Amino acid sequence: MAVYTKIDKRDISYINKKFEKEKIIGFKGIKQGIENTNYLLKSKKNKFILTIFEKRVSKKEIPFFMKLMDQLNTYKINCPKPIKSKSGNYLINIKNKTACIVSFLNGRDKKSLNLKNCYEIGKLIAQMHLSTSKIKLYRKNSMGIKNLNPLLNSIKFKSKKFTNLEKFLKNNFKDIKKKWPKKLPKGIIHGDLFIDNIFFKNNKLSGIIDFYFAANDYFMYEIAICVNALCFDKRASKFFLNKKKVKNLIKGYESLKKFSIKEKRSLNILCRGAAMRYFLTRLFDYSNTPKSALIKIKDPREYYQKLVIHNNLKTYKDYLK
Repeated sequence: MAVYTKIDKRDISYINKKFEKEKIIGFKGIKQGIENTNYLLKSKKNKFILTIFEKRVSKKEIPFFMKLMDQLNTYKINCPKPIKSKSGNYLINIKNKTACIVSFLNGRDKKSLNLKNCYEIGKLIAQMHLSTSKIKLYRKNSMGIKNLNPLLNSIKFKSKKFTNLEKFLKNNFKDIKKKWPKKLPKGIIHGDLFIDNIFFKNNKLSGIIDFYFAANDYFMYEIAICVNALCFDKRASKFFLNKKKVKNLIKGYESLKKFSIKEKRSLNILCRGAAMRYFLTRLFDYSNTPKSALIKIKDPREYYQKLVIHNNLKTYKDYLK
């Protein structure tokens, strides 16, 4: 979540005309996140989230996200539910951009996760994967490993001191692509389960948000993303893999849905690929985000460290012991 597009009272008036929901009487930009513009909308009784789609989200793919969240709600997966306008559409136009309004998910993200939280998250991911296997929707992963080459080529390494970084990235990317697994179990994954997309209420997992990178991909790739996003601890400016968190994440998942031996053997290369994805997107955002945007830029160096750590691991057991 972030704020690139500024709205005003006229836009709120337009929204009130479009929807039958309670009259919106207040709005506030949400600074967290990096992809789309988000506002918290308030009526007298309820809260909603307005999302204005920016950057990496293709307009033709947005209905996929709306239908996915709507159907996940029918399978009791606690996530935002898209609100339909008076004309029955999920989508409206704000400032010449596509936008939607979704229900407000109670709870809030945590600054750090304990082992019990990791177990609960793993279990919820398994529930979601079991549900999405019944949902007849398809979207190619626009941030899959095979689609990262244009992103890598778009990053400008501005001086000679970045030559070693450029070489490191290109060598790793080439190796990851070469070793990327084939024919693993797959379906619709969330694709971006960071700590700020996971909500807790009274220290219990209450749901997940931000499905705008959801796509069809390997189920184990979801776990690889979560290992990177949720299972590292930071001390001073250094990151360390917390293997107990990885173990609890997988234990929670396998309490409902088991991984195959082939999936387990692929964990390291999938973790390397996930780290590469976030390293590249953060490098790009670090050098291309407009200064006028109300946004908290995330440090790309975090994922350099994580990629180096994955490069020094090999087997599935290396992540658990």
